[in-house]
Amino acid sequence: MTTEIKLPFDKEYVSSFSKDMGEPAWLTELRLNALANAENLPMPKPDKTKIDKWNFTQFEKHIVGSEDFTSLNDLPEDVRNLIDTEAGDQNLYIQRNNRPTHLAVSKELQEKGVIFTDIFTAAREHGDLLQKYFMKDGVKTDEHRLTALHAALLNGGAFLYIPKNVEITAPIQAVYIHDDKEANLFNHVLVAADDNSSVTYVENYVSTVEEANGIFNIVTEVIANANARVQYGAVDTLAKGTTAYVNRRGVAGRDARIEWALGLMNDGNTVSENTTNLIGDGSFGDTKTVVVGRGEQTQNFTTKVVHFGKNSEGYILKHGVMKDSASSIFNGIGKIEHGASKSNAEQESRVLMLSEKARGDANPILLIDEDDVTAGHAASVGRVDPLQLYYLMSRGISQKEAERLVIHGFLAPVVNALPIEGVKKQLTAVIERKVK
Repeated sequence: MTTEIKLPFDKEYVSSFSKDMGEPAWLTELRLNALANAENLPMPKPDKTKIDKWNFTQFEKHIVGSEDFTSLNDLPEDVRNLIDTEAGDQNLYIQRNNRPTHLAVSKELQEKGVIFTDIFTAAREHGDLLQKYFMKDGVKTDEHRLTALHAALLNGGAFLYIPKNVEITAPIQAVYIHDDKEANLFNHVLVAADDNSSVTYVENYVSTVEEANGIFNIVTEVIANANARVQYGAVDTLAKGTTAYVNRRGVAGRDARIEWALGLMNDGNTVSENTTNLIGDGSFGDTKTVVVGRGEQTQNFTTKVVHFGKNSEGYILKHGVMKDSASSIFNGIGKIEHGASKSNAEQESRVLMLSEKARGDANPILLIDEDDVTAGHAASVGRVDPLQLYYLMSRGISQKEAERLVIHGFLAPVVNALPIEGVKKQLTAVIERKVK
């Protein structure tokens, strides 16, 4: 049974918007089909979190007007701190609300055939390549209402393609700035790494307004072909009052590696799904996630690794801290399909609650349909140890400072293990702000 909704934009609007953006016919058709299906598809059902009263569909503006930044020095301070404004050969994309406002790709990468651009330019200039990967093997348009609406109302994002045998050592960065309270973002990021290639991609979703009622429907697809390696880092800091659905999904081919380093620090209600499908034999997936919840926000985080290929390895490591009246569900799922022999699925989830009203729930799940495998899980939920606080306070440290030290110590095993140094530094700074 589905709940009837009245969508804010009709097929005439979607068709007109697609035409105005110069999109190829296949993308216009995909949008319209997704829109037609959206009303009849069910909402996603995150475990133990009721989202039927959350607003994912009703908003007034699909696109807001935003000016370009004249230079990187004109960026808000919060954004400037995320990038190296002095770097001469930086690979960087900046999007302001729905508007692409800055793009720099080194001559070296261009000569190697690397494509890094906004999603609309990709559709116009690299349409066949985009169509090969867009919402096919990763996230499908008809999975549920939110993926359908995402496809229909796509209004931002980036496309990164690495050709065969190209290895990129320096990180490629994207920053998605939210500075308009009326902005709503249906952002799609597609990273496609062809055979024997490697890349590190780092993104930030950052609100420079303290509070907003915006809707964020964010989908990422990472496609790692045979023997490719993708390191994907993200730090999300969307404002209080926002409602976010975030779906980051990876597909790993034979001997491919996908490594996620995620700092999920939104201040609004959030549903986050992170799935890695290990399709090829010898494929590898690793997800490290850090979460800090505060205020009265409700969040649900599901991390899933599905083993299809033989000798595949999947690892999940999540640590979360809940403050004030925040509540979060942490679901970790390791699934080994029949035929994925010699595979290994491991996961660990830890939740620390800092107040009586804070709530956290860790649910480790193993689904095994093959005999010759290795699997394990660990989970814990608890409050700050008063003995730890007493020990610190007995040495002249205030209670607030003692709590801060305990939090950093609790999150350190994950933060220190993050494979991307830039993400590690950004995350440490964000944690510092959120636990004050």
